Amino acid sequence: TALFVKHGPMIGTFHAAGGSAAYAWLRPLVRWGADRLTLRCAVSEDARQMAHEALRGDYELVFNGVEVDRFAAAPPWPTEGPTVLFLGRHEPRKGLAVLLEALPHLPHDLQLWIAGDGPETDELRARHAGDPRISWLGRISEEEKLSRLRGADVFCAPSLRGESFGVVLLEAMAAETAVVASELPGYANVARADRDALLVPVGDAAALATAITRVLTDRSLAAQLVASGTCRAAEFSMEHLAQRYVELYERARGPRR
Repeated sequence: TALFVKHGPMIGTFHAAGGSAAYAWLRPLVRWGADRLTLRCAVSEDARQMAHEALRGDYELVFNGVEVDRFAAAPPWPTEGPTVLFLGRHEPRKGLAVLLEALPHLPHDLQLWIAGDGPETDELRARHAGDPRISWLGRISEEEKLSRLRGADVFCAPSLRGESFGVVLLEAMAAETAVVASELPGYANVARADRDALLVPVGDAAALATAITRVLTDRSLAAQLVASGTCRAAEFSMEHLAQRYVELYERARGPRR
């Protein structure tokens, strides 16, 4: 609607990666809309590449911001042992099945919090119904999400594809929680391997289990990841992102009269 009624300079930010049905089937219409933008931004190189292939044009690389202070101030959710948190939609691309496949190789006193739901929920719950370490949380509030991110020892993001920017990794780092994730380009853009997070080959349950176990058993490693991740999250704060957009809007409106 904004594009149809445009009456001044306009900036559009592109987030998607990994393909889009709208780009494939509605290409003339979406190209027309993109051509009405004064400036185009993309949150990652993957998002930029997909948008450029479908819509042409040039794109400024920006980033997704995170409210660092809000995550750092949340009260940690109580735990009774080493705890891993998964947060996301239960669908193949998010890789929850890979994390559950890794579970037999993880410590017996582990707690696994699984938040969210989706088309795979019933099947995965039935397959792993006998494991008392799993807590199926369903959909949770924003406040509970913040608290569980703070309380967990490890945040695990085992996605298989389609992640243009790892904002959820930044949220975990802002919550001062160690991160283990798939080595996807969208995740590697924000979490530097072996500095801010442990990144493992995509779909490799054994490597995922090894990485999680390392973080849970090596206090020094966990502390290093948390310290580096906290600093990294600060680089992607909403304050920094707002200033970046101020500069872009100044450019889009042109010289002042």
